[in-house]
Amino acid sequence: MRPSTSLWVAILATTASAFPSSFKAPTTEVLAPELFPRQGPNCVNGPTTRGCWDGVRNINTDYYTNFPTTGRIREYWLRVENTTFAPDGYNRTMLTFNGTFPGPTLYADWGDTLRIHVTNNLQFNGTAVHWHGIRQLGTTQQDGPNGVTQCPLPPNYSLTYEWHASQYGTTWYHSHFSLQYSDGAAGALVINGPASANYDEDLGPIMLDDWYHDTVFSLWQNIPLTGPQPAVNGLINGTNVFDCSQSTDANCIGGGKRFLTEFKPGKKYLLRFINMATDTFFKISLDNHTMTVISADFVPIKPYTTDVVSIGIGQRYEVIIEANQAADNYWLRATSQTTCSASNPNASNIKGIVRYSKATKTDPTTSAHSTEDNCNDESKSKLVPVVALNVPRSDLAISQQENVTVAVSDNTLHWQLNGSSGKIDWANPTLLQVFNGQTPPTSYNALTIDGSNPWYYLVIQTTLAVTHPIHLHGHDFYLIAQDNGTFDASTVNATWTNPPRRDVAMLPASGYLVIAFKTDNPGIWVLHCHIAWHVSGGFMLQFIERKNDLLKTFNKDGAWNDTCAAWNSYVATDIDPPQLDSGLRKRLHKGF
Repeated sequence: MRPSTSLWVAILATTASAFPSSFKAPTTEVLAPELFPRQGPNCVNGPTTRGCWDGVRNINTDYYTNFPTTGRIREYWLRVENTTFAPDGYNRTMLTFNGTFPGPTLYADWGDTLRIHVTNNLQFNGTAVHWHGIRQLGTTQQDGPNGVTQCPLPPNYSLTYEWHASQYGTTWYHSHFSLQYSDGAAGALVINGPASANYDEDLGPIMLDDWYHDTVFSLWQNIPLTGPQPAVNGLINGTNVFDCSQSTDANCIGGGKRFLTEFKPGKKYLLRFINMATDTFFKISLDNHTMTVISADFVPIKPYTTDVVSIGIGQRYEVIIEANQAADNYWLRATSQTTCSASNPNASNIKGIVRYSKATKTDPTTSAHSTEDNCNDESKSKLVPVVALNVPRSDLAISQQENVTVAVSDNTLHWQLNGSSGKIDWANPTLLQVFNGQTPPTSYNALTIDGSNPWYYLVIQTTLAVTHPIHLHGHDFYLIAQDNGTFDASTVNATWTNPPRRDVAMLPASGYLVIAFKTDNPGIWVLHCHIAWHVSGGFMLQFIERKNDLLKTFNKDGAWNDTCAAWNSYVATDIDPPQLDSGLRKRLHKGF
């Protein structure tokens, strides 16, 4: 659903890069074994040469060390505001960017600088915006989680975020304050670059969402007593249908519609799937068609074909679908997996329509691909990065192991890592404490990485029968192992040679996840479960990475310090909402 709105977008050409000179790309290109060996300096990105890019870099380029700096600035203006919409035919209060749901899609090219002006037009609540999966090399203060890298923006306040697109692919941006993204404050972000397979047309991002007819504020009130509230529907790019025919609820006004896109016979289409849900793992499929998967999160992979793609919260997959079936209408399905999601009465009715250009305008009658209900990630063996990078075998001399538990106190459920439930202070961000030479309180769950070891190895273990999508800010991590049962270094099936890389992976129920990442990005980086209820309940860690190097680049003067001053002034008015959770999620003011 996209009501009419004005969006101002300016693309400013500059003669000098806005990215710090100390982080300019090296001139020597590091190549993995070539997927497109015939690429040369004159190869231009197009339908038959998607592996090409700028004549210097291509799909084989190691984008961690050799990324462009184009000197272009992509400038956007976003407003966070209260809105009333009926995305599926049920009218409700929402929070949106620029009055649209999902928010406006932001576009850039690999190597551009994005300058994004965010204004908080909410009546009572603070806000802050996270650019999901963005590496933020040298710009940790632009990452967005309030209480960690910044203070929140108070009402009627604006802040400009600026960062460099050293990666390319599909992602999203969302509020990292309270549970605002679950009420609509999210949008897609596309950074154009090369691809590992050819396609004719890019159909753009397709955002998948579970949907609630009550605001998350009202739902949160029941969670400490009854657990997560089930969604009542799901949306594809902000729209779906809901049966209001028997309802006496005045808000059930009807008029919802299916997401619709069109195929032309013989064409190959790129679709960019994003899971922006609160508490739902989806399986994506298009009836009668197969998909070629070419990217997982921000990492190009060697193409593989499948009928169904599994996608956890925060994950993204780029797929290519060839329009090679009869001219008809086909269901595009985002099926909610009940194995790890609260029961949704419309779990199998989250559908859109793919219509061939000469087909009649009717609902499809096609049948779904066969699949089982589970919440397993796509197989590690399929997610083979194009740029092949290995991890030094540690013999699993782990840097840190975190055990997931839960505890109840004050009638509230607290998620704990090694016995500690995360809680931060919006007005006293971790970054400020580090700058002032302070040690964050125990409740901040902050771990120090001094950089003396170029690699960090982390195990997350749970004995609970709950699956968790684990997201790390500031890094693509290497997925070393992922299995059910109890972690045992002597028997674990570890992958050291070109393991999958991504920024979200599923921690299996009653199982463990082993990840590794390079300690090459000085900053404060959050690791958290992306089930919004869980991070609200304290499921989070922070990594203070290479503090001494961080302090050489971070300057709190100017806009950063001004934001904290403005927030503290707002707090002094006594009209700000009380903080009842971890601080990274939830607690909206009753006035919403």
